[in-house]
Amino acid sequence: MLSLPVFLLPALTLLTFAQPPARPIQRELLQVPSRQGVSQPCLLISEGPTPKAVAIMFPGGSGIIGLGRKSLEAVFKPEGNFLIRAADRFLSPDLAVLLMDCPSDRPTGLDDGFRASEDHAADVRAVANVLRTRFPGAKLYLVGTSRGTVSAAYAAEHLGAAVDGLVLSSSVFLANQRNVGLSLFHFDRVKVPMLFVHHAEDGCPVCPYSQAMKLAGKTALITVRGGAEPISGPCDPLSHHGYFGRESQVAQAIRGWILGQPYEREIP
Repeated sequence: MLSLPVFLLPALTLLTFAQPPARPIQRELLQVPSRQGVSQPCLLISEGPTPKAVAIMFPGGSGIIGLGRKSLEAVFKPEGNFLIRAADRFLSPDLAVLLMDCPSDRPTGLDDGFRASEDHAADVRAVANVLRTRFPGAKLYLVGTSRGTVSAAYAAEHLGAAVDGLVLSSSVFLANQRNVGLSLFHFDRVKVPMLFVHHAEDGCPVCPYSQAMKLAGKTALITVRGGAEPISGPCDPLSHHGYFGRESQVAQAIRGWILGQPYEREIP
């Protein structure tokens, strides 16, 4: 009678014991009082008690996450915005992540006018103050993707030295019929270190890679290529615009830049 080769059993046994331990990820919903009568909901995600930096993240689209109204499973749905669905991939004991939802007086979402406003900057400043108290000595970086780059860029201009750096991924460089994006933004007014991240084949018409290339002479640039075949529209998350299939590499590179570690400037 034919029997299985005995070497298969030890191999299977080794695989059983090769599972990595669960990561000690903590998620905390915060309601930060900001402007008069306004609260700013955000989700703080950490993997250690003393991070060296915190990435304050602004998702694209309307900016609505639904914290406090949706389950965590619904918030972190696999088809969601790049910064949300990849949030855990940015984490390390040295880097915490804070996801910014819409403030209480903007329940239907954020347009570019509000994203560029002093009111929005006041909300970000209030959150930054909480983080400075919570993590003394930690650096604060503003990270935006797609329409969220409008929030991150203008907040960096308004807050100045209150933050330590700025990351703009899949930047909305051009205006369309409804929003102006970053078409009127003066990048030379940002006085903190700045990083652009852009997919070379981003098909979103208002997010041309050529514009990131023009600005790359004055600041750092991570260029992303390839990935999974897009299964959403060119301006939606599951496309090159949202680094579909390249989430881990992009998150790791951004984390490296924030922490002052070696990082990939070309992905792949």
